[in-house]
Amino acid sequence: MDLILLIKAAVMGVVEGLTEFLPVSSTGHLILAGSLIDFTGGPLTPEKIKAFEISIQTGAILAIVLLYWQRLTGVVAAMGHDRNARKFVTNVLVGFIPAVVLGLTFGKKVQAALFNPMVVASTFILGGVVILWAERRKGIVVRVAEVDDMTAMDALKIGLVQCLAFIPGTSRSGSTIIGGMLFGLSRKAATEFTFFLAIPTLIGAGAYSLLKVRHSLGMADLPLFTVGFVFSFIAAWLCVRWLLRYVSTHNFNAFAWYRIAFGGVILLTAYFHWVTWAD
Repeated sequence: MDLILLIKAAVMGVVEGLTEFLPVSSTGHLILAGSLIDFTGGPLTPEKIKAFEISIQTGAILAIVLLYWQRLTGVVAAMGHDRNARKFVTNVLVGFIPAVVLGLTFGKKVQAALFNPMVVASTFILGGVVILWAERRKGIVVRVAEVDDMTAMDALKIGLVQCLAFIPGTSRSGSTIIGGMLFGLSRKAATEFTFFLAIPTLIGAGAYSLLKVRHSLGMADLPLFTVGFVFSFIAAWLCVRWLLRYVSTHNFNAFAWYRIAFGGVILLTAYFHWVTWAD
């Protein structure tokens, strides 16, 4: 396989791993990175590109599963006799349901209409403004200190705001973390529930998408997918460990300003034709 294509796959894997769980939009960054390094406009068919994105998402999700392995296996083992374990699983499933319903209903329409760099740049900026506004709000009482303190209604609300991420550039993690904080979750609880909610959401979306494109794949694609998977896993592992430490002592303003600056750069370079951002 072409060495340059493998290098591009590694870059895309790193981008996915670093951005999937930060409030900066992994989908938006993949669209922009793919356009910039000509990955999406290269020799791969749209079906193979979709399958590749599934593989790197899986790498990122595996990092979460391994980081929380003891917690997840403990919950599974205790479901038969522990009310808190059943409550945890119920909350994750309740939070997952809106993405299933709305994704199946509107997913194709959103993808056809909005998946392009200019939309991503605009939503980067808008999302940054929303984060700054949320961080500056006063009087929000933290009533849910830990994930185990959440109710099913808390989970449903977060599941609904997660669906804002169907708009590319919005950020699934950003929607759920900031939404959770506005609903009364602590920064730590909102961040951790975002990680747990990502497991069924991204695995479910990936499995559904892979089922649709499975006939276009072959063994020749394995090196490309493996490279992307491995680099995404490593980047996500490092990023999530760092983020958990970061949120204990920082707010999300830095991510907001990053979003605004990055979105501005995209719009500026497109306006002056310094970079050709392909749709």
